[in-house]
Amino acid sequence: MAHGYVAGTFDTKGGELGYVADLIRAAGVPVVTVDLGTRGAQTGTDVAAGRVAAHHPDGADAVFTGDRGSAVTAMATAFARFVTTRDDLGGIVGLGGSGGTALVTPAMQALPVGVPKIMVSTVASGDVSGYVGAGDIAMVHSVTDVAGLNRISRQVLGNAAHALAGMLAHQAPAADDRPAVALSMFGVTTGCVQAVTERLGEGLDCLVFHATGTGGRAIEKLVDDRLVTAVLDITTTEVCDFVAGGVFSAGPDRIGAIARTAVPYVGSCGALDMVNFGAHDTVPQRYRDRLLYEHNPQITLMRTTPQECERIGEFIAAKLNACRGPVRFLLPTGGVSALDAPGQAFWDPQADETLFATLEREVHQDGDRRLVRLDHHVNDPEFADALVESFHEVNR
Repeated sequence: MAHGYVAGTFDTKGGELGYVADLIRAAGVPVVTVDLGTRGAQTGTDVAAGRVAAHHPDGADAVFTGDRGSAVTAMATAFARFVTTRDDLGGIVGLGGSGGTALVTPAMQALPVGVPKIMVSTVASGDVSGYVGAGDIAMVHSVTDVAGLNRISRQVLGNAAHALAGMLAHQAPAADDRPAVALSMFGVTTGCVQAVTERLGEGLDCLVFHATGTGGRAIEKLVDDRLVTAVLDITTTEVCDFVAGGVFSAGPDRIGAIARTAVPYVGSCGALDMVNFGAHDTVPQRYRDRLLYEHNPQITLMRTTPQECERIGEFIAAKLNACRGPVRFLLPTGGVSALDAPGQAFWDPQADETLFATLEREVHQDGDRRLVRLDHHVNDPEFADALVESFHEVNR
């Protein structure tokens, strides 16, 4: 059986970490304890802090600097590199406050999706997106501080320990051997994505991701981890939020993994007509006089302008030009979302044409990298047919 790793600052939280390790062992799962302390103290763990620190690109001296802030950052870097070298790591549990969480979670993010990861943290009841990233980390709120064992902490830490033991002792069935394909979707492109998955049939394992920032980052991670064999990036809307400052940005690396790995890629302009914000009163003041649409009480959409569409097109073009694998990018001139159609709130042929023209001007087309302009709406059945045809082209 693979080992359960228990990681944290054993010099300050040895009792709590040892308690978790003992419970996992008692459940029949072998354990490896890893010290991430930055003071250089000896803690009697299976893996000393110095061994972890040695994995920093600049060596252990870059970790043990005496400055707590830089030491934590450096140890987190070292630990993220360390875990990728371990063949016996079956799952990992960590615990700590904000510092301990920042120490452990980068390593969890470095592990493949599916490897059990549990972080017991004092900050788990707030915004944990920075700690979780695009991974599948289970965040558990510690309720009390991680400062001794008491009636609350014993229960919470015990639950985390037994959760990891259960995940390792009772693994999910192995994935089927069908090729996995990642698809991006938004509510306003659902018709297209559903039609595409139906047309692809049962021979592929279709993984659909909601393009809310985390969805795009998850696609990039799976591509980097070689867990998908192709990408149907129908809904590239997260680029709008990155360019214009919306709340669903996937960051500057959107489409970056495609370039790094040369995975076959079919993309389109799904929902490039909108930038996402929260409730109406959260829209930045500079955008209050723009065309806004209340998608629901918690989400307000803003129509992209021709100027923004040009910047969006330039961003996507630069990414496509960096791709070494086969690329098709389809342009639906009949509209890029359910709101971008005649009679709908975001119908703006001028903005759309600016987007398409920018892509056609900036993308360096050749035999493997091609744009396809189609006189269809993104949700038309004919457009789904064209996407599937392009998918088969790049996967020959």
